[in-house]
Amino acid sequence: MELLAGNLLYYFAIVGLAFLLAVSGIPSIIHIALKYRLFDSAESHRKSHRAQISRLGGVAIFCSFTITILLFATTVNYQQANFLITSCIILFGLGLKDDLYGVNPGTKFFLQIIVAIILVVLGDFRLSSLYGVFFLWEVNMFWGGLFSMVLIIFVNNAFNLIDGIDGLAGTIGVIATLSFGVFFAIGNELPYAFIAFAMTGAIAGFLVYNFSPAKIFMGDTGALLIGLVAIILAIKFIELNKIGDIPNPNFYSAPAIAVAVLLVPVFDSLRIFIIRILHKKSPFTGDRNHLHHRLQVLGFSTKKILVCLAFFNICMIFFAVTLQNLGNFVLITLLIGICVVFNSLITYSLGKKKNSSYRLKDILFEDTFVSKNREQ
Repeated sequence: MELLAGNLLYYFAIVGLAFLLAVSGIPSIIHIALKYRLFDSAESHRKSHRAQISRLGGVAIFCSFTITILLFATTVNYQQANFLITSCIILFGLGLKDDLYGVNPGTKFFLQIIVAIILVVLGDFRLSSLYGVFFLWEVNMFWGGLFSMVLIIFVNNAFNLIDGIDGLAGTIGVIATLSFGVFFAIGNELPYAFIAFAMTGAIAGFLVYNFSPAKIFMGDTGALLIGLVAIILAIKFIELNKIGDIPNPNFYSAPAIAVAVLLVPVFDSLRIFIIRILHKKSPFTGDRNHLHHRLQVLGFSTKKILVCLAFFNICMIFFAVTLQNLGNFVLITLLIGICVVFNSLITYSLGKKKNSSYRLKDILFEDTFVSKNREQ
């Protein structure tokens, strides 16, 4: 009990420090942005943002997260944090240049590959098994590392894609990192718990100024960092609860639980990519077809969209944890099925709003496989 109480104080201290650093640093960032006119571009057709608002909130997230990690790193023996910090610095530089001047997509992708290689090859942040998903189990180091790199790059960008309305990416980021922090704390995995809680506090401090109406945005700098930390935590959570290697893991079906934690950005990005490919468009072409955009068309306010998607995310996490004994394949299938039903309800509501004769079968045959220049 004394150890648990000591750890709880430790975790609260980490969250508190990261929060205070972020919340105290953002006013200065806003002041500098106003002085030098470092504002978000109002020409972006994907984002529901207003002009003359800085995109440099990610600077506060990065600084508060990194400072907190460096200060507390001496309390635990954790060398892999060096590779994570190195990767965060690279993404920080990439995101900052993108937020200020823009970055060529090829350069952006190349640097993300470098980051993924550093984490997988040097940091050993990789999956060693697919844990029964698609009935696949152990994978060798090469294929496991390659798959892990793809996951890192995908989730890294998925958080960037949902950063379209005030507070959404930050709120989902808090839910994800806080969930992993609690999971690691239950397993007494201090190094990973403190990384998760440090990011939780950093994002929470940023959200004070990002909830609608936002005074600052996180930009690519913040979204890329949150996505990176979230997927690294997910990979380690899965590996530390590997059935077979560990006699009594703290969590069964860890991959399915990790999917539930990251479900909103992952499902939204997969849906967007699949729809674009079916409509013979580039999967990287920007549009206003994300979940939050579609809910806006239905008349949801920014606050209601935020509550709806956050509540959905939390429910899916509790669902996965409660039914973890079902196994990964069954549980992930159920999670995807729930997402498909949720998305179909939105599509049907949009169809009915535009055309009273819209039918359920039109969801599949008119809006999924056929492009008619309408919201999918």
